[in-house]
Amino acid sequence: MTRMLPALLLSLIVAAPASAKAMVDKPMLEQASQPAPPPTIVQKVREAIGQNDFVKAEKLVLDDMAANGNTPIAIEAFSWLGRGAVAAKNYGAAMTYAARTYEIVEEQLKTRKLDDEPRLPIALGAAIEVTALATAGQGGRSDAVLYLRRELDTYQGTSIVERLNKNVNLLSLEGTPALPFDSPKWIGAAPPALASLRGKPVIVYLWAHWCPDCKAQGPVLEALLEKYKSTGLTLVAPTKFYGYVARREPAEPDVELTYLTGIRDTVYPWMKTVPVPISEQIFAQYGVSTTPTLVLIDRAGNVSKYNPGQLTTEQLEPLIQKIVAPLGSAR
Repeated sequence: MTRMLPALLLSLIVAAPASAKAMVDKPMLEQASQPAPPPTIVQKVREAIGQNDFVKAEKLVLDDMAANGNTPIAIEAFSWLGRGAVAAKNYGAAMTYAARTYEIVEEQLKTRKLDDEPRLPIALGAAIEVTALATAGQGGRSDAVLYLRRELDTYQGTSIVERLNKNVNLLSLEGTPALPFDSPKWIGAAPPALASLRGKPVIVYLWAHWCPDCKAQGPVLEALLEKYKSTGLTLVAPTKFYGYVARREPAEPDVELTYLTGIRDTVYPWMKTVPVPISEQIFAQYGVSTTPTLVLIDRAGNVSKYNPGQLTTEQLEPLIQKIVAPLGSAR
């Protein structure tokens, strides 16, 4: 089995409900003063899976579907059966749950678009991801990548592209040439061409202005960049527009650009001289459905590590030591 599989499994286990990001910007006092809402069917199913009770989890969601129909939230809940099964390495059950989820979504798409609301894309993305994971888990890594690429062709232009690219990259990007990160729009220094960085170790730090994990990652990066600056270690920090600013207030690109620059200057003042390309295309090709995403590139221009999610100093420093090593050295 491929060594990337544990990272893929982790991406399934820690995936947050669609509403989680909306909670980030709410004032803490407002959150504390409101009574907790009753658990959703997604939360109930995830809790049962967490207790390794798949019989209960399946009954919960099937009962909900019988009572309320195949609602988007119920379909998302059903997709968690596949995620739980693949995390448990029960690949046969995972494939069955994923195939059924896919079928239910396809039926829904006869009368609506995928991105008409947020939960159906989560379910479909999970079904495709689980199928790829289960395929790779049974020794079919190449088949899993081909499957993901076919689904990418099918769902180009939808919100699941970044998620599918993430999974393609987790299975196939390491050891291959890095993807470009130039952009016609940026803040800070102009983004360098990838070819101009050959011979240097590079960290590509893909972040979002709203992301608390990104803000926590910042001091780790700052300290390690300072520690290894004599090696030529270089950082490029792509981001993209999300269409909103503080408290998710909708914003046009020029307003968001000002806000984004302010976040860079206050939260990441050490990044004022770092190139910050602003590009949806970069996020799509690097599969940034998880922020931050860190990509480490060695001196030969190849991806040494592709990591969706935050890394501690203890996790990141050995990866940096590998890419700062002189070409040809054995580390």
